[in-house]
Amino acid sequence: MKLIAFGLLLLGCIQSFATPDSQVVILHQIRMMLNDTRGVVNGWNDNQVSPCYFNAIICNQDQQVTSITLSSSGLSGVLSPRIGDLPYLQQLLLDGNNITGGIPQELGNLSSLTTLKLGGNNLIGSIPDSLGRLSKLQNLDLSKNHLSGKIPTSLSNLPSLNDINLADNNLDGEIPKQLLQVSHYNYIGNQLNCGQHLIPCKGSDVNTGGSKNSIVKVVLPSIGGAVTLIVIVVLFLLWWQRMRYRPEIYVDVPGQHDHNLEFGQIKRFSWRELQIATGNFSEQSVLGKGGFGKVYKGVLPGPHGKKVAVKRLFEVEKPDGEIAFLREVELISIAVHKNILRLIGFCTTPTERLLVYPYMENLSVASRLRDIKLNEPALDWPTRVRIALGAARGLEYLHEHCNPKIIHRDVKAANVLLDANFEAVVGDFGLAKMMDIERNTVTTRVRGTMGHIAPEYLKTGRPSVKTDIFGYGVMLLEIVTGERAIFPDFLEGAGEIMLIDQVKLLVQGGRLTDIVDRNLDNAYNFEELEKIIQIALLCTHVEPDRRPAMSEVVQMLEGNVVPAEQWEEWQVAELARRQQYEMRQQQQLFSFSEESLNIQEAIQLSGGR
Repeated sequence: MKLIAFGLLLLGCIQSFATPDSQVVILHQIRMMLNDTRGVVNGWNDNQVSPCYFNAIICNQDQQVTSITLSSSGLSGVLSPRIGDLPYLQQLLLDGNNITGGIPQELGNLSSLTTLKLGGNNLIGSIPDSLGRLSKLQNLDLSKNHLSGKIPTSLSNLPSLNDINLADNNLDGEIPKQLLQVSHYNYIGNQLNCGQHLIPCKGSDVNTGGSKNSIVKVVLPSIGGAVTLIVIVVLFLLWWQRMRYRPEIYVDVPGQHDHNLEFGQIKRFSWRELQIATGNFSEQSVLGKGGFGKVYKGVLPGPHGKKVAVKRLFEVEKPDGEIAFLREVELISIAVHKNILRLIGFCTTPTERLLVYPYMENLSVASRLRDIKLNEPALDWPTRVRIALGAARGLEYLHEHCNPKIIHRDVKAANVLLDANFEAVVGDFGLAKMMDIERNTVTTRVRGTMGHIAPEYLKTGRPSVKTDIFGYGVMLLEIVTGERAIFPDFLEGAGEIMLIDQVKLLVQGGRLTDIVDRNLDNAYNFEELEKIIQIALLCTHVEPDRRPAMSEVVQMLEGNVVPAEQWEEWQVAELARRQQYEMRQQQQLFSFSEESLNIQEAIQLSGGR
């Protein structure tokens, strides 16, 4: 009996552990039945461990999918019945697309669903009776489709329903009486009848019916609307008064002056919650320190004890600190990708700004490369290759799929984090910028980490996607060599060496194997090494226009080779650059020698003693 009980317990644990995998499969199957013209759900791959980094997906603390938000995403095709296999789903927003076919009966299995929006599609057939089993459903929108038949009487059994919109379909018959008693409803544009004692519903909104209840439903919202308008006017006057005397804050990008924050699903924490979670911001909890703040490990209160990373910003009362906070919240709220660090929540007080992120079990790439602890294995070669690809995909998303584009401005191994599965996640958006789409650039103070800053950025102060690509190239060299971008010259005993220069010398000398991190103990693939080094050097090309786009980098990493013509072009350009450098060095040496000779002659002529 004990053995059987243990077996059942083990099976339960295995099933529990496998749940996120099954959700990935379900979402992938849903994607395969949809036509995705904008590439919105391209990231719904079936080889991922968790669905929680998929675009448009929100999960709870147990990694269960609770929300799918794909309103107005240009989707067509049909809705897969597998969507009914997501038991924790609370919101399904697919309105404003071109989805065809019928509404799956399986939607009735979504016992946690509170919001179902399928309006503005091309759905046909009848409304499934099974929707009457959605006991928690509050908001149902099936408007502007081609649905026909009668409204199922089962919808009358929805105890939480307070908003139903079935307008502009081909429905007929009588509206169930209970559905005329919800707070908000709309049935216009159908062939419906409101019952014996009420006016016909064809071409009219039943909210304007003749009963006293209907009058109350019209008058009360009107009063509420007037009160709301007064409140809005008062708030606007208070805001205007405050802004009138507020010091002006310079923002680099035209059109980005309004920093009103819309946090959506992001949680607002209390100061006390985060103080307890981090042990009163104990120094023993510090995970790292950046240019704008310290990051602490924390454990949120509750039965699950979820681990988080809490970033506490420095000097928040100064303009730079405030801008950093606003920038990070805005940008991370916009950027939703499995290889981009997602924001869980935030906390603000008059003197504090805090950001809460998922805890990355394996910290940063830099720490795993250079701070190897006793009995902790070094990153193996396949993991390093996967990290390079994950970071490239994250930057590709920022550069090519966000609108406006986002420039990170500080791409380096220390800002790429690793989750429990060593999946790369690009983080630390404290220096990030949104690009001006019209000018395709912004002008700022030069910020970043020396050794990772592109030469044209140092010269002009104008970051671009190409400056990020330069930083990514240096990061690739960090991953391969395990070295910092700038490290001490131990041979000469003084000064420092640029990692890029060192790698170029070794490549030109045909000494690729001398580049590799010795912690790998020669366990690496030489062809992959050669390819990654070539990609890194292309990304750090002196001429920005010659650097590949991040989408090209992703393609090269996913493929087997770097295009031969690009590599040959780099070699020619690098040879010309080195020859010019050596010529300048010789000219300077000649000038120095000639000057020394003239001084010596002058001393002799003057009778120097």
